Amino acid sequence: MSSIVPVILAGGQGTRLWPKSRSARPKQFIDLVGESSLFQQTLERVRDAGRYAAPIVITNAEYRFLVAEQAQERGIALGAILLEPVARNTAAAIAAAAQVAISQDENAVIHVLASDHLIPASADYFGAVDNAAAAAREGQLVTFGITPTHAETGYGYIAVGDALKHGAHKVAAFIEKPDLPRAEDMLTKGGFVWNSGMFMLPAKLFLAECERLAPEVFAAARGGVAGAKRDLDFIRLDEAEFSASPNISVDYAIFERTDKAAVLPVSFVWSDLGAWDAVWKGQERDASGNAVTGPALLSNTTNTLVVSETAHVVVDGLDDVAVIATEDAVFVGRLSQAQNVGSLAKQLKADASTRALTETHKTSYRPWGGYSSILMGDRFQVKKLFVKPGKKLSLQKHHHRSEHWIVVRGTAEVTVDGQVTMLTENQSIYLPLGCTHRLANPGKIELELIEVQTGSYLGEDDIIRIEDEFGRN
Repeated sequence: MSSIVPVILAGGQGTRLWPKSRSARPKQFIDLVGESSLFQQTLERVRDAGRYAAPIVITNAEYRFLVAEQAQERGIALGAILLEPVARNTAAAIAAAAQVAISQDENAVIHVLASDHLIPASADYFGAVDNAAAAAREGQLVTFGITPTHAETGYGYIAVGDALKHGAHKVAAFIEKPDLPRAEDMLTKGGFVWNSGMFMLPAKLFLAECERLAPEVFAAARGGVAGAKRDLDFIRLDEAEFSASPNISVDYAIFERTDKAAVLPVSFVWSDLGAWDAVWKGQERDASGNAVTGPALLSNTTNTLVVSETAHVVVDGLDDVAVIATEDAVFVGRLSQAQNVGSLAKQLKADASTRALTETHKTSYRPWGGYSSILMGDRFQVKKLFVKPGKKLSLQKHHHRSEHWIVVRGTAEVTVDGQVTMLTENQSIYLPLGCTHRLANPGKIELELIEVQTGSYLGEDDIIRIEDEFGRN
């Protein structure tokens, strides 16, 4: 029997969960519900080797190390990590992944999954997966339709048509996100499901339909894969070829035009965690309907979500509120109006003085570890660096700044102009402007140090990489 190849779409830059989700580390890679990221939870659902082949992940170059590291943390081997040179929506991404899946198994069935959905791995879920795979193997392009639990205006809907085998049905119609009266009417009448954005597709059939219905998408995906280059553990799709694809979703390009579309109505627990109210619903709540993550005190407060990374949040006498506190920003608003966060984040992004709040966190992550900005002033900056065991930074130099490193925890191997020095806790070293230097952690525990930068320009783009094990030079 043909294998089921998971295809995980992990390139989104969600803004509706600001300030936790930002473009440098969006919601699929952060812990929102549970102790692992949504991407890692998605990987866990496809790790059963009896059901699935190794997953293909498609993302962009900015997230490539996040994908690799989070998979490694869970001990899950990936079949391929495809890097999109530009975002071209889901049609081209899925078509490229289907090409790769066919190169591994010409009869592959691909299970397309978003990396940022919350789905408990239940028996109902895996039963639906098996039914969808059976329908796909009989020549159907299957989409999963979630049975509505309430009138929802934030999702598209699918009208369920005549019954097919394995619990699937023909698609009678796709319906755009409705207004509330129409959503309530569909909930009352029945026969409508939410469009989940998950698919089960025979790869060869999907590509044939793509070539027939969206030839420009097909050609761009085929050319992008044919001209791809391997970079470490990643596959970079050819930019010139892939960029030629129209920017179009798989729903518009294929599903709304093909006669082979089927919908499998399902009732397992599902959420796209599209806004903070969805996060609140996905968490355990106390008797007053409150969900709290991080240090907080709630008094005379009901139906409220508090998420705090550092500050101790105190909420008194409120109802239906979201309080999201990160290291450098706080959002407070009505939980029932959480969909407004996306437009607020766009306003912040449009203003040069606040754009960084939508792009990076105060703590920035790198393939070797990361750093937190502690203090910045005129001609100086103080950072806390953390380096994972066995990792090392690039061999580099700066044109505009000098640095001073003080080891707080662990052992540092420092190379300055070819000379290697070992430093332990409370020891330090000075790196003059223009010197060639490198930092490595040869130990078994995480290395922590304080970096003091001084100079006329302290931007991250003042890094000349001479050698880098992560291919960034």
